[in-house]
This record gives sequence, C-alpha cells and structure tokens, in this order.
Amino acid sequence: MNLSKMIFMFLITVSFAACQKDDAGPVSAGDDPNFTIVAHSDAGFTKTNRKVDVFGIPIYAYSEVEDSKLLHAANLMAQYLDNDEDGTVDNQTLLDAMIDNDAALYLWKKNSQQGDLDAQDLGADETVPNWHNNGQTGRFDAALEEVFHVITHSGYAKAYPSVFGENAGTTMCDAMDIARGGHFTSIPNTYPSDAWYTYDDQTCDYGCMATEYIYWALTSMLGAQSNRLDEIDHEWKLNTKAKVEETDIAIYELLTDPQYAFPTVLPDGTYKQ
Repeated sequence: MNLSKMIFMFLITVSFAACQKDDAGPVSAGDDPNFTIVAHSDAGFTKTNRKVDVFGIPIYAYSEVEDSKLLHAANLMAQYLDNDEDGTVDNQTLLDAMIDNDAALYLWKKNSQQGDLDAQDLGADETVPNWHNNGQTGRFDAALEEVFHVITHSGYAKAYPSVFGENAGTTMCDAMDIARGGHFTSIPNTYPSDAWYTYDDQTCDYGCMATEYIYWALTSMLGAQSNRLDEIDHEWKLNTKAKVEETDIAIYELLTDPQYAFPTVLPDGTYKQ
C-alpha cells in the first residue's frame, strides 16, 4: 500500500471513530444539585459512557439511558445510605464494606445490555420516578429494589456476615427459613400453607432468595408495598409495616436494630431537596 493510500485509510478510520463517539453524544453534567454526571474510563465498565459517584459507590449508564434515570438511581442510593439526609452516611461500616467489595450499579436500555457487566443491573425503563409522585400507583419504581440489592449484597452481607450473610445459618437466613416454612435450597413444588415468603423464581438460588427476602421485608416496613398486595402476594404477603411486625418478628427485630442503621423513611429520589 502506498503512502497516500495509507494516509487516506488512516483519516477514514479516525473519522469513523469520531462519528461513533458523536453518536453517543457528549456527556452532560446533568441538573441535579447534589450529583454530577461524568465521563469515565473505569476498567470493566467501558461499555458505559458515564457515571455518578454516590459516597464512593459508582453508578454507571449506557449511552442510551436518560440522564434523569441515572440521577434518580443516584438519589435513591444516597437516601438509602444517608436516610436522615444530613450529608453523612448513617453506617460507615456498611459503606466501607461496599467500597471494599467493589459495589456498583449500572443502568441499561437495550435487552442485550442486561447482565452484560459485573455489577447489579437496573433497566432504565423499569426506573419510574413518577411512581413516587403519583400516590404510589401505576408502574412500580423497580429502582427501589435494584439499588437496595447493591447495598445488602455488597454491604450488609459483607459487613455483618454472621447476621446478614446470604447463606444458611445466618440470623437473616434463619428468619427467612421461618418465613418460607422450612429450609429450601431451591424453590419447592408447593410452599407450606403457613409460609408468607413464597418466592417462585426457579433461577434464584438460596443466596438470591435471601437478597429478595430482606428487600421485601424492609420496603414493606417503609411503605413501598402498601398498594401492591394483589401484585405481590404470590411471593410476599406481609406488605405493610404492621404485618411484618406482627408476623415476621425475627426480621422486624433485625431491621429495627439501631446498630445496623437501616432506613426508616422510604427513598423517593429527592436527596437533600
């Protein structure tokens, strides 16, 4: 190949790469008063084009994800970790464990992006900020669940392994076995009639069931499930704080123990606003 042709091909390649970058669009800092969207080149997450940092926990987003959804997830994370919104995390031990265990969340838009990265995933289209403003009616804001999964799986389970570990014999899993009516390492054909936690996803192993259990319990105590019993009772029957306190005494005591500093107010995506 002669020199002129080589130069021509090089310019074409550079031009094509530039166009690809332009297609994704420039990274906007966003309009949130507390969080700034930034471009990044973090190893393992280069398929995403930007992120928000929340107390040292990164939340990434694919280029197709709306800024508003990314910022909503960041606000929820902040409210879970700093529930009194005084600017300081409520449980430093928890945050340290999350950072030590490389806790991260990423938002995806296309189905092909789901499960594509080594972190908890959250679909942009299942992130519904308006649910909080519409009397908790309509499509549920699933960001409440996925953000909390990051905190429990990479945080509580690691900071307090004998209590919140996602394996048989921990305090939380002993409570879960009571809630399910027995110790089941896989989904049983039929749950006992007195079980109130009857998770039925066949792809979910015992650790996954524990992650889901603590999510159902805490969000019910915070009021997120009050209007959803018909939608969720095939998995979880204690959809209010009163029901959890009366029936699932073990998990209620854990989640109200002040040493663990669990949230007492449901996040709504308006951190310090």
